Amino acid sequence: MHPVFADTILVGARVITMNPRQPRAEAVAIRGGRIVAVGDATTLMELRGPGTRVDDLHGACITPGLIDAHMHPIQGIELAVGVDFGGVRDPEVFLAMLRAEAGRVADGASGGWVRGWNVDYDVFSTLPMTAAAIDAATSPAPAFLMCFDGHTALANTEALRRSGITGARSFGDTSEIVVDEHGAPTGCLREDSAFDLVLRTAPEYTRDETLERVRGILGGLSASGITGGCIMDGNPGTLDLLAELDGTAGAGRAGGLATAGARPAASADDEPVSGLPVRIVSAMAHNPGYDEERTQRYLAQRDRRGSRWRGGLVKLFNDGVIDTGTGWLYEPDTHGDGNASFWADPDEFERVVARYAEAGFQIATHAIGDRAIGTTIDAYLKAGAQSRRGAPHRIEHLELLADRDLTRLAQYGITASVQPLHMQWRKADGSDFWAERLGPERAALGWRVRDMIDAGAPVALGSDWPVAQTDARIGLAWARLRREPGNPDAPVFEPDQVLTPYEALQGYTVWAAQAQGDHDLGVIAPGYRADLVVWEDSPLDVSADDLLNLPVRTTIVDGQPLYAASAA
Repeated sequence: MHPVFADTILVGARVITMNPRQPRAEAVAIRGGRIVAVGDATTLMELRGPGTRVDDLHGACITPGLIDAHMHPIQGIELAVGVDFGGVRDPEVFLAMLRAEAGRVADGASGGWVRGWNVDYDVFSTLPMTAAAIDAATSPAPAFLMCFDGHTALANTEALRRSGITGARSFGDTSEIVVDEHGAPTGCLREDSAFDLVLRTAPEYTRDETLERVRGILGGLSASGITGGCIMDGNPGTLDLLAELDGTAGAGRAGGLATAGARPAASADDEPVSGLPVRIVSAMAHNPGYDEERTQRYLAQRDRRGSRWRGGLVKLFNDGVIDTGTGWLYEPDTHGDGNASFWADPDEFERVVARYAEAGFQIATHAIGDRAIGTTIDAYLKAGAQSRRGAPHRIEHLELLADRDLTRLAQYGITASVQPLHMQWRKADGSDFWAERLGPERAALGWRVRDMIDAGAPVALGSDWPVAQTDARIGLAWARLRREPGNPDAPVFEPDQVLTPYEALQGYTVWAAQAQGDHDLGVIAPGYRADLVVWEDSPLDVSADDLLNLPVRTTIVDGQPLYAASAA
């Protein structure tokens, strides 16, 4: 029998395995895209053959590849268009940026539309959130601006005219065209069904442009150590796009770690290399009112997959956001809002959950308010808390969680997919839109990640891009600090909820993998996929404030170095 040699052996490293049976090591051996051995360099060098590459990492740190448990890299390219208003809270600065963009598009740029995203609700503390308030800055061009959370948009008068919006409409969900006392549209559009009316009239990307932009977004994830992600939106067309991106891009075996952007040389017996730079699980979004024909088409997609992507996940909404009163609460917010499910018929939500669960799908539900979370748990328990494939059903966001439902999450193993970095829009005095609507007592229960972990509930962490930054180091830092990284004087929100460095890393590695039902990711152990990050230093040892500046040397997927930092 011929000896089996490794393709690559990484030595001279500090390996954080996330494997409690072997927490630390100094070397990793890889063959055929999987880890074959973990341990000391002397032992692993026995796997060295004539074609094995040995890379000495000179004390660098290796962790499992990071997984962003909640992101929108495809839908995001439709929404994250134009001016990025991140960090802008002054209405005058906001209007000045709109005027500058209107001047730019007057020359034909952006199809003549003024577009912007990442708008902070704080801009509208003094400026009315109306078309009239932005008309002077944007006319005669149509304008469409998306708030940071992706749940509320503002259109100017010309955009409303082109979209044929003249008053209120009824939708099958809680989407709303906000109107004034005379029934005229104000320009404020809440939730997808309302603002999609405007988006359908705006210029769209071509197929090639879409592919190129998605490649760019996914390719950029590697710079912060991300090797996989869970897409929380989509339809069969999204799966088509992933299949196209995943098409073979040549062949190759894991090579050295020195050259940025280089693909290893091919050999005759190599497997095809995926065109996807990260591993993707993609949901399809089922919204209220979908007919039987569309439902059947979605159900038929369950088993679609490629070399680095797969479906089998359905995404539902059970409420909107607390900031605008569309989060579903057990008790109304301070404005008297928060009384409604996202579904005009809440029983339809339970029927849809049961339908997809019976078909073997894993289910992820957007639920921010406490009642949305509670009724989602109810629906899962009626349908079976785990999918037939053994993957736990999930709840996304869980910004306000009641004690009664915290206990049930843990009891039934329902995953809490949380984004602590969303706290960046909160204010110390509670005057932000989110906290003001909840009041101080309920706001103090926000993002109870520590409580979830202590109760034994499964937890996964992510960004929700384009709502928040894709850089996983920012997400890790917020989970550990619950304040703005790099600013020790910033307010700490609920300090009793901070995570340890190890727990935060678990949330982006082994726990995120388990949330997807993947039991060969997120851990460095024999038999697991060789999705790895090589860090300049250990992310467990540097302070959370310094995490943002911790260099990622190399990001490896299937044993292939798909990102390497440029040499100084």
